[in-house]
Amino acid sequence: MTVETVNDTAVRQTARESARKHGALREELIPILNEINRKIGYLPSAALEEVAAELQVAKSQVFSVATFYQMLSTVETGRHVILFCESAPCHVSGGREVWRRLRDELKLEPGQTSPDKKWTLVTVSCLGVCGVGPVLVVDDDMYGNVTPEMIPDILARYN
Repeated sequence: MTVETVNDTAVRQTARESARKHGALREELIPILNEINRKIGYLPSAALEEVAAELQVAKSQVFSVATFYQMLSTVETGRHVILFCESAPCHVSGGREVWRRLRDELKLEPGQTSPDKKWTLVTVSCLGVCGVGPVLVVDDDMYGNVTPEMIPDILARYN
């Protein structure tokens, strides 16, 4: 399912299927939301409502979890989401220069999606792999020890 084809009925069906696949258990909320986010590209309000109904929890609880984790998005994102680590270890190991090159190549600021809906650029406080900083993640692919010169080649892999 792509963002262009998302409609309320399909969103609710995807949410129901994901919830039931995981047993419609409250403790499975994060995996359920993560699966929906991957399938649709973000978590529309209809999906959050359906998950709340399936798990028999308040929509506010589901929304709270959906907005807490940076791996999840409640707004439409590009086909490829780039997470850039801005933690101190990444910063001191060259992250500032990598960040500049990334922004220059994409012409985006943090939280923005490109007009063609190809890219969304997100900064995160830590990706948990400080030993290989600077680090960025494109979709599910992690890149460590990134240099500014590597950015064009990394982005070209997603054309």
